[in-house]
Formats: sequence, structure tokens, C-alpha cells
Amino acid sequence: MPNPSVKNHLQGQTSPYLLQHVDNPVDWYPWDEEALARAQEEDKPILLSIGYSACHWCHVMAHESFEDSETAAVMNQYFINIKVDREERPDLDQIYQLAQQMLTGRPGGWPLTMFLEPIKQAPFFGGTYFPPEERHGLPGFKDLLQRVAEYFHTRREAIQSQNERLLDAFGDLDARLPAAEVEGLNRAPLQAAHRQLAQAFDSRHGGFRGAPKFPNPSSIERCLRDARGEHLTEDEKQQALTMARLTLEQMAQGGIYDQLGGGFCRYSVDEEWRIPHFEKMLYDNGQLLVLYRDAYRLWGSGLFRRILEETGHWAVREMQSPEGGYYSSLDADSEGHEGKFYVWTREQVRALLGEEEYALAARYFGLDQPANFEGYWHLYAATVPEALAQEMKVPAPGLQEQLTAAKQKLFAAREARIRPGRDDKILTAWNGLMIKGMAAAGQALAQPVFIASAERAVDFVRAHLWQKGRLLVSYKDGRAQHRGYLDDYAFLLDALLELLQVRWRDGDLSFAVDLAEAVLERFEDKAQGGFYFTADDHEILIHRPVPLMDDATPAGNGVLAWSLLRLGHLLGEVRYLKAAESTLKAAWKSIQQTPHAHCSLLKTLEEWLIPPQIVILRGGGEELETWRAVAAAEYAPRRVALAIPLEAQDLPGILGEYRPQGTAVTAYVCSGHTCSAPLTRREALKEHLATQGR
Repeated sequence: MPNPSVKNHLQGQTSPYLLQHVDNPVDWYPWDEEALARAQEEDKPILLSIGYSACHWCHVMAHESFEDSETAAVMNQYFINIKVDREERPDLDQIYQLAQQMLTGRPGGWPLTMFLEPIKQAPFFGGTYFPPEERHGLPGFKDLLQRVAEYFHTRREAIQSQNERLLDAFGDLDARLPAAEVEGLNRAPLQAAHRQLAQAFDSRHGGFRGAPKFPNPSSIERCLRDARGEHLTEDEKQQALTMARLTLEQMAQGGIYDQLGGGFCRYSVDEEWRIPHFEKMLYDNGQLLVLYRDAYRLWGSGLFRRILEETGHWAVREMQSPEGGYYSSLDADSEGHEGKFYVWTREQVRALLGEEEYALAARYFGLDQPANFEGYWHLYAATVPEALAQEMKVPAPGLQEQLTAAKQKLFAAREARIRPGRDDKILTAWNGLMIKGMAAAGQALAQPVFIASAERAVDFVRAHLWQKGRLLVSYKDGRAQHRGYLDDYAFLLDALLELLQVRWRDGDLSFAVDLAEAVLERFEDKAQGGFYFTADDHEILIHRPVPLMDDATPAGNGVLAWSLLRLGHLLGEVRYLKAAESTLKAAWKSIQQTPHAHCSLLKTLEEWLIPPQIVILRGGGEELETWRAVAAAEYAPRRVALAIPLEAQDLPGILGEYRPQGTAVTAYVCSGHTCSAPLTRREALKEHLATQGR
């Protein structure tokens, strides 16, 4: 056990992940000038350990190695040990994950364990999780430490040579072309991406490829948008719809979704979505709320509506701070065991429910089948309510009421358990994703609680994480820190544009313009096109990436270019449109190589080729809201609709030209460079939208 009297250099940090290690016997430092200087002065390699608080295997390695005094003594003797929260320092995580893949030829992950030379902080060896003793083909960590230390001091020339090759390889990673060299953009990558996604699609269980299976929100969104695009045949459009719907249905019915409390886990360890890696991340749930909103608009499914309601209430109940910002994640573990909070025995369920209720719940949740998680049952929807009602010969409404009652009893009992840990730092980028998700869900459901939740988060970010014209990354315990990255600006700008379509606030539009101007000033590569992940005054690291490909979150360049394109069309601001176009051209080579990995940039490409439909409503009161509902009633991914009240003043750009006609609501509809005459009848707006496409 760690000695509670021993404190290391992580004291005073706010990151819950770093503070989990403050009592380790390891002499941990945060990534700072003191640690880097000491490594150079003592000529010691740096042991860099990157993880996050909800990471199960990070906890395992901490318990096995970092809490062990003998292992810590070796670490302290031979290394300067630096612990990094990947959520606070995604710049470091991106760089060293890439380096790990280059050095080992294997995918990265967390915990990430890298050994760096002290001068340039270039890595010379690395991996992810290492066990305390040799097993499963992995060396024991303590033995590995001694071998790495010896290698560092005896093979300096080899390390230097390898580092030079590695740094050259980082330079080769930039797949951009100078924007001026790209003659034209076309729809070919949109068509190719559909073919690639269709090839990878699991036609039985939904999702892409086999286990482990991640939600891949950007890919699902691409499928939905394909169905409304102009680049596919009718058969291909139907195929895209089927891919999206099956995936969203299977996820909603699977164990990756919390069937009692709402919200999605990070991924499924099996191809059927049944057993998750139990951590819940804010970024997944924000993106999935938008997708289920779109699916609900398309199909009107009661299942999709329920997912929106339950996940939105989960976010308000468990993830929103009293101050307004959203927390980062819920741990996979409770009481030292992964998933313990979520799993059941049959006896536990039977004790809570009546006999008839239990028979119903057992069939619905798969309790009548063998245990599916380490001798316990993790709940998933083994059937659908309609089929179960037919099978049990009961009316569907009555069965649904019984199911709801059973869920409520199980949820109440689960609430009395020891909860998983919560990472309660507030991250700007992830708040942007959840603000957009809550705004989308609130609009689709006409749920003011969700819209108000999104507003509170915006107000929190603006009050605490927007300082002197710059965003900061993270907030906890009254402290905001770390200058913002590209994702912070891109995701928040995107969220503001979504929220403005749900309800109008003058301050949100001005905030969006301020974000756009700040990111253009600090992040844009004006010579080659595109945007760096770090600002122009950021700490100099071994690589300055320009992220183009989507990951668990969409690429910052894709989201930003999309947002600049929409804001540029709304305001008539040519600089924003040109920055988006330059980003597409700079990324064109990379997009053509792997189209399906660039879905957020493909969304921008699609809207660059066919400009969005802009609907501006001017009026007041309840009548304005009924017109807004008309514009938002269907799935129309290329439509931007703003309902601006009569009292809105000093509208920027061309928005000021859309004036109300007296006190009645007036609609202006523009597609590309053509605008309709002002529409003053709601039925006329419906007819116009029906004939002008979506």
C-alpha cells in the first residue's frame, strides 16, 4: 500500500487523474518546466505515463506498479517520472500515441507508457500497459525499467539515430497539399466513403467491423447525410439509411446503453453491443444525442425518443455541475471491480420485483439466458416490447407500463450502491459536444429542461473558460487552466450554431464570432491551409499536428471548417468561407486516400459543393416558435434555420438585412446565392420547404 505520508509533485493539481497518484511512492511530476529541466540536468530519461481517471487498465497498472514501493524505487532511481492526464493535455497524448505506433507498429491506448530522452523529449521506447511480472508476451515492468535505463546510458548513438528518423517521420505525417495546388474539389470522396463504410458494415448487428466495437458517431452521421445527398443512387441512399438505423437500434437495445439509467458506455467488447467497457464519457453521449435526434426526426421511432429522453435526463442528473458545466466521465470501476455498479444476480432482481414482473423483466433483459459478465448479468434488451407483448399475450401498452415500473424499481435499488468514480473536471471541448447534443435533444422533444441545461453550460464556459479573448481547456475547484486547443474552439463554435437554431440569444452569436476570429488569428496555417491543433504561442513540442482524421471525436479541422462555412453563409463573411475552402484543399490528398476516415471533412465538402439552405425567421412571441417548429420538423441536414425575435438589435453581416414585415412573422429562405421573396404565411413556408429540397 502507498504510504499516505509521502507526497509527490502532483500536489496542487486539479486533475482527478493526477490526484489519484498523489500518494504513490513514485516521485511523479506533472509535465512542466521543472521536470523537463531536472531530466536534462541529471541526464536521466523521462518516463512519461499518460492516462485518464475513468480508464480501467490505468487503475490496474497503478495498483500493480505505481503503488508498489520496490517498483517506485527503481522508477525514482533511474527516471524523471511525469504523469499526464490525456484529457487536459491532448496535445501530448496525440504526439506520443503516434510515436508509440511508429516505434512498435501496434495501436496505442491507455495507459500509455513512453520513455523519452531528456533534451528534445523524443521517445526511444514505449508501449501501453505493462504487467508487474512477465505474462502474455509482455515483459515485467520492473525488469523492463532496468533494461531501458541500461539501454539509455549505453546506446546513446543508437538512440540519437533513431530519434532523428522518428522526428523526420513526424514531418512526413503532414499529408496536406498547399491549398493553391489543388485545382478543384468534387464529390468523388463522398461516393468512395459510402463504399468503404458499406464494406466495413456489420449487416447483422450494426456498426463497423468486429469486436471491440465503438459507436463511431462521425461514420453514422455520414450514413444519415448520405441518404439526403445528391452523390449516391437511390439504392445506395437506402443502403445508407439501413446502415444507420440498424446501428442506432442495436446500440440502443444493447448493453453498451445503460438500460436503467440512460447514457452510453465507451465501447462494446463484443460485436453484439452487449458487454461494454463500462466507463461513460461525455464526448460519446454528446455526439450520440445529435444522432438520435436526427434518427427520431427521420423515423419517429419511440425507441429513439426514449433514448433521447433518458440520456438527456442522465446528463442533467449525473453530469452537470451546480455551476452549469458538464463533468468529463464516469469510471468503469466501483469498489475496485469493473462494472460492479451495473451488474445483477437473478436473486437480486427477483427480490425487487413481483413474480409476474420478474418473468417479464427476465425475458426482456436476458436474465433467462446464461450469465454474460463474470458470473453476473449485465442488462440489455434481449427482445423488443412489441414482440414480447405478442409472445406473452398481453396488450402492448400494459406491458410497456410494467416494464417501466420494473426499470424504476431496479434503478432505485441500484442508486443505493457504491457509485463509480466521477471525473469532475469540466473540459471546454467536451462541453461543446454535450451542449450541441442537449440543444438537439431539447429541440426534438420540445424539452425546455434540456435547452436550459445547454444554456447553463454555455454561460459557464463563457464566464470561467473564456478569458482575455482566449479559451482555456479545463476547470476544476475554481481554477481554469491550459490555453485552448483547436477542438475547444471548433466544438464550442459548432455548439453555439446549433443552440442558436433552438432559441435565439444575441450574446451567443457574438460569442460565436469572437471564437471564429480567435481561431483564425491563432491556429490557421495561412500559407498551406488548415488549422494546427495548438495555438501559435503554445509550448514547442516535437510535433505540431494538423488533425484531419476523425477519431472517437471528430477532427477539429472538419468541425471548424464546417462551422466557418455555415457562419460565413449566415453572415456573408467571405473570410470564413475562404478559410473553410483552404482547409478542404489542404486536406484533399488525405481525404482522397482514406475518405471514410474524414467524415467530418466530408460534411464540409458536401456543403461546399452544395451551399446550405438558410432559413431566417423574423417575428415575435408564440407565433415565431410555431414557424421555427415548421423549419425544424424534418430531417434536413443542409438546412440552417434561425428564428430571430423582433427585439434583436445590431445583427452582424447580412443578417441585418432580413427585416420583419410589420409585426407578423416573416420568413426568408436562401439556397446558395438565391433567396425567395419574403414569406408571410406559415403554409407558404411549408410549401416552399417541401419543394426546395432538404
